[in-house]
Amino acid sequence: MSAAGARHVPSPAGPAWGQWVGRFLARIVWDTHVTGAERVPRSGPVVLAANHITLLDGPLLVGAAPRPLHVLVKTELFRGPLGLVLRAAGQIPVDRANGRPALQSALGVLRRGGAVGIFPEGTRGRGTVEQVRAGAAWLAVNGGAPVVPVAILGTRRTGESAHGLPELRRDLVVEFGDPIDVGGDGLSRREAIDHAATSLRSALSELLVTAQARTGVELPADDPRSTA
Repeated sequence: MSAAGARHVPSPAGPAWGQWVGRFLARIVWDTHVTGAERVPRSGPVVLAANHITLLDGPLLVGAAPRPLHVLVKTELFRGPLGLVLRAAGQIPVDRANGRPALQSALGVLRRGGAVGIFPEGTRGRGTVEQVRAGAAWLAVNGGAPVVPVAILGTRRTGESAHGLPELRRDLVVEFGDPIDVGGDGLSRREAIDHAATSLRSALSELLVTAQARTGVELPADDPRSTA
């Protein structure tokens, strides 16, 4: 990465304290049950790719992850006091119309051995990962990082708003799956990214099914985009 690009790579200092804020939210404000954290590599670059239901998913992922985490967050949230907190916590603003600057920033994090969180669906919905954008796969392939699928359940129930928050102390679920190796031996870069995206969607879909069956906490039956 060029020196100009490196200036946009967030400092690791932010996630170091942001993680404690996330843990307070996950474990004190809400009752989050975390499974499979031992599957996340404790060192080296890694991408955590989670399904997306509501605004709480980002802070919850930060609090449940066993490592300090830089999460790609839509740029609209980087306004006012919340924006100051997000920047200080080392989170990465992403413009959905032009995501390349955010991906380059996240790539810089991976190249220094850090951890990146991303919601590959690209927007809040039912969280069923019926479609997965290529950003997570692009980061994994170009950053030489495994991808860990993450299932998030309980942050929104059927009929609730994607912009709201669950009641205090609600049972929430964060389950980490097995890392996916996206080495792509013998494949072109483009083929490796496509293969990684397909593998991620399959693994995350399967993880969501097993997590719902294990916990009894289900994804919402409605899509907030169709009821707004």
